[in-house]
Amino acid sequence: MDRIALEELPVVWVRDEDGLYQLIDEIDSVDVVALDTEFIKRTTYYPILALVQVNTGRAIYLVDAPRLDLQDFWAALIEVPTMVWYACGEDLGIFYLLAKNAPLDNVFDVQIGIAYLTGKLQAGYSQAVSEVLGVELDKGESQSDWLARPLTYEQECYAADDVRYLLALYEATKDALTQANTLDFVREDSTLYAHELHSTANMSDDALYLEFSAPHYTPVQIAALQRIVAWREVLARAINEPRTFIISRQALREIIDTMPQTIKMLARTTIHRASLRKYGDEIVRLIKEAANLPASEFPPLPPPTYRSKEKTFKKPLDKAVQAYSLAINVPENLLLRGRWISELLVMVAQDLPLDKLPAGLQGYRHDWAVNTILPLLYDYKTQIQEGFES
Repeated sequence: MDRIALEELPVVWVRDEDGLYQLIDEIDSVDVVALDTEFIKRTTYYPILALVQVNTGRAIYLVDAPRLDLQDFWAALIEVPTMVWYACGEDLGIFYLLAKNAPLDNVFDVQIGIAYLTGKLQAGYSQAVSEVLGVELDKGESQSDWLARPLTYEQECYAADDVRYLLALYEATKDALTQANTLDFVREDSTLYAHELHSTANMSDDALYLEFSAPHYTPVQIAALQRIVAWREVLARAINEPRTFIISRQALREIIDTMPQTIKMLARTTIHRASLRKYGDEIVRLIKEAANLPASEFPPLPPPTYRSKEKTFKKPLDKAVQAYSLAINVPENLLLRGRWISELLVMVAQDLPLDKLPAGLQGYRHDWAVNTILPLLYDYKTQIQEGFES
């Protein structure tokens, strides 16, 4: 890494259409760009994009997002061979919201690459830059007001540094992954993550309840949950306020647990007093509506949950993960997510076909999942079935 060259990369503000299209032309001429975003979403449903940072390898661009129509900019990024991000979850959420595009296939999340090299799943950007490149970054401006104009000198330096070293970090990480023969695995998991984020961003209101369901909920409670969560989502969008400003997660749990039939009963939960006054009647109405539904109109139940504490399959499963980890040089904690294990247990208990494999087990993990993990779990099929019934 030529640190002097990196530190001397020019920083260019993009504030008008001419500047934006010059940047788009430059993006069209390179194979890799590094990106980051700064946004505000503390008091709104929709995040307010304040800044997009772009490193083309030739310059660092600070795109003044509130002043510009970025549709052609998003289109150019969709076409670039590789978009490099670090911990891209929230960034791609905004990208999908504003660009309204199909799932991205050109994402490389360097945080995933670092995880493959170190086993650290949530290593921060400044930590990675320090450990890999030996550069210490100032993170003091992360919570500042990114909509303020002009930005302070410190804000501008922070924003530029978020992508200044990202291409170098990408190249160093890519080289190490190539040496470890795991680069293709990281590309695959980056694409998997980008597709999962697209699914989350485009989930229908009627399906959002699945995130909040609990194993002990009855079909009536699940029907109430579906209605309240969908209603809250529509309202939050309409008034552009965070969902939790309407009903917090804790209050939602209490409402479904108690199923209040009156405003007085609803008031015993931790729902915001302002929300109780504004929306209490509607919440009670939705609960009563769910209670009067015929069984044929209940929403789909969430996937069953393995409840038993007896997991005699865990030790052999751990051994299989350890053996595969050593065989392909991938940290154990990246091979089999807990969610995937839950889905495999359902597959075994219900004798589901292989096309029900989790998406994450349909790539490089596929043969191992089919030829090693599933046969291992099928040896414990009776116990697994009993675990869902207990």
